Amino acid sequence: MSGRGRLALCAFAATLMSAGALLPLVDPATWLLQAAFMVAVLVGAGALGRRVPLARTLIVALQAVVGLLMLTVVFASEHAVLGLLPGPEVFQRFGELLNAGGEDVGRYAIPAPATDGIKLMLVGGVLVIGLAVDALAVTFRSAAPAGLPLLALYSVAAGLNGGAASWLWFLLAAGGYLLLLLAEGRDRLSQWGRVFGGAPRAPGRTAAGMDTGGGAAAPIRAGHRIGVMALGIALVVPAALPSLNGGLLNGTGAGTGSGLGGGTISAVNPLVSLQDNLNQPEDREALRYRTNAESTQNLYLRIMALDDFDGTSWRFSQRSVEDVPNRLPNPPGLNGDVRTTEIKTSISAAGWYRQNYLPMPYPASQVEIEGRWRFEPSGRTLVGDRGETTRGAQYQVSSLLVEPTREQLAAAPRPPASLVREYTKVPDVLPEEVEATAREVTEGAANDYERAVRLQDWFAVDGGFTYDTQVASGTGASAITRFLREKQGFCVHFSFSMAAMARTLGIPARVAVGFTPGTPQSDGTMSVGLRDAHAWPELYFEGVGWTRFEPTPSRGSAPDYTIPEAPSGDPSDASQPEASASSAPSSQPSASDSCPPQAARIGDCGSTAQAGALPPSDSGTSAGTIVGITLGVLAALLLPLLPLLWRVRARARRLGSGGRTPADATARVLGVWREIIDTAWDHGIRPDDAQTPRRTAARIVRLGRLEGEAANAVFRVARAVEQVLYAPEPRPVTGLADEVQRVRAGLGEGVSGWTRQRALLLPRSSIRVMWALSERWAAVTDRWGVHRLELARRAAALFSRPSRQRG
Repeated sequence: MSGRGRLALCAFAATLMSAGALLPLVDPATWLLQAAFMVAVLVGAGALGRRVPLARTLIVALQAVVGLLMLTVVFASEHAVLGLLPGPEVFQRFGELLNAGGEDVGRYAIPAPATDGIKLMLVGGVLVIGLAVDALAVTFRSAAPAGLPLLALYSVAAGLNGGAASWLWFLLAAGGYLLLLLAEGRDRLSQWGRVFGGAPRAPGRTAAGMDTGGGAAAPIRAGHRIGVMALGIALVVPAALPSLNGGLLNGTGAGTGSGLGGGTISAVNPLVSLQDNLNQPEDREALRYRTNAESTQNLYLRIMALDDFDGTSWRFSQRSVEDVPNRLPNPPGLNGDVRTTEIKTSISAAGWYRQNYLPMPYPASQVEIEGRWRFEPSGRTLVGDRGETTRGAQYQVSSLLVEPTREQLAAAPRPPASLVREYTKVPDVLPEEVEATAREVTEGAANDYERAVRLQDWFAVDGGFTYDTQVASGTGASAITRFLREKQGFCVHFSFSMAAMARTLGIPARVAVGFTPGTPQSDGTMSVGLRDAHAWPELYFEGVGWTRFEPTPSRGSAPDYTIPEAPSGDPSDASQPEASASSAPSSQPSASDSCPPQAARIGDCGSTAQAGALPPSDSGTSAGTIVGITLGVLAALLLPLLPLLWRVRARARRLGSGGRTPADATARVLGVWREIIDTAWDHGIRPDDAQTPRRTAARIVRLGRLEGEAANAVFRVARAVEQVLYAPEPRPVTGLADEVQRVRAGLGEGVSGWTRQRALLLPRSSIRVMWALSERWAAVTDRWGVHRLELARRAAALFSRPSRQRG
């Protein structure tokens, strides 16, 4: 086989091996066979053009025309002239399919069905990448730059899959690229004739004694360097790209502490994609459980509680974590007078469901689970440590079924002052309309329990509210007032609004996030899917503790202690949880042939019935995020964003939790100091490694024109560095992440807008990653050079031994 033929075959293989990373995103995977055939035709067209021969640009143009004709025949033949030639209607059809594909990507969870729009995006993208790789590696005889489109293809797949692409896909993509580089190296060397091994190579000469100045070795060496750099980038980029599965079903979790096993965690709002999960056309099973509880009506699977309302959103406060005790402490506020029953639940998470926080009934009293998990006492949640997630986890939870009476809740004494201060805070920006409405609804109530029940009933029954998952999902103060005025929303609006209104009445409140009990199965288990994602308010009553309320109509079930003594007849079975329903019917066809009878009674089947246990798949994210991330845009914008992505990743790593050992604490202090130095460098202050920490701090303060807290923060961190470097017994230092934020803010205030933008988008300190790669490459080449010299010495000794014996 000729050198070009071998290159073309390796380019074809490298493209398909990189495209393999897209396989988990779509089901079925037959689209890859279609793409492979079309790429093979494209490669054949290029080989034919080179054999004629045609000019290089004409070869690429010929391949582009062939690719367009194939896409036309496969996806738009009915709109083409003679079923083959593309015209305006064909391009219009392509646009419609791409728009539909973008909507489908935003609508479906992973793996998405292979609709025509999604198939066009996948097949067309692989075809474009195949054309680029063949043109660079074979037509223009430069295989090293061909790694960039291959990198883009793999990074898109890994990024959309939450950075959780299997190592198998990475090894396949990397192997394909290295195969391409080796084929090019062999092709280049073959142009010099056969290369013989012999005596050890002298400096500047090949093994055959040929001078290498300006010869084939230089471009091969450059190609290898580019290859190593591209593979390094492929490891970093997927971790920094936004993922498909954000929000409630976040695969990587949220927070800075859970990745390093430290003492605190902090999380962003986990409700980013809850609305998308509720609107999934096909339900996807996330959890399945079996319990010995007599009824699953109140068995909500709680993930976390949002307790910080800043007027813009409800968030999970930064909290301390500790090792999981064998027996969890008693729930706060619960005394022995309240009736409790301990139940046991065995839970299995789907292989696709990756969540740092462990879903379990509240309040849990004992958890049996393998892996690295930590306990957060305030919210009584378990959070994964060092990247631990629920993916495929199987665990058992013992929990308390708390059954307070109405009288106990009504007679609850005033909670502790510290708890009231923390959980009744409302921002100053909260409109007065919220508190006025709360007081109007609860007028005449004798105690906090009656006020809470009146709020719940007003939202769920009496207030004229309708459940609609299609409305805008804002969570701030303006969103609450708009919701109270328009009276349309879903669980986020109902729970957030009731919690905010309860706080204005002096009732401690927070918002819980998790799942409703799910759907009963024929084998006695309960299936919990995407559309069971839910949010509900928890209100605190002394003697009972945090107590669930259900203000969302047609979702979940109202607790027994909020229902009057003589409730009206309810045809539904109290042992089964109510399924969700939307007042806005969907235009999508049914995705299931069956519907649970209870869901049918309340109209939940509508356009999509419960899917039960489906094959593992990843959850979707918002349509805007996915539509914005396309193959072409990422290939064009990825490289300019690499410095920004590296800095974000480096900052998160340095400011993460410091671990539990003195060595971990020392490493964290030094990492924070390096972050301050790099931040100053990004703003134009070059580092000077010859200076002591104290002199470096003075230099940063002087050149950065820092004042007040920003200047003090630099010196405080410098003293912390001196402590860990020179003190006999270094003392632990806290609040270092806050110090960095003060320094960053101070440095940003002292420079122009252009300098701030450059520090963000093109940080000077990102050159460190190139230095690190260069040092590692030099170390590898040095070790390989020593190894080769040793092999040559042994070979020379082996061949010279018989001659000495004869002499």
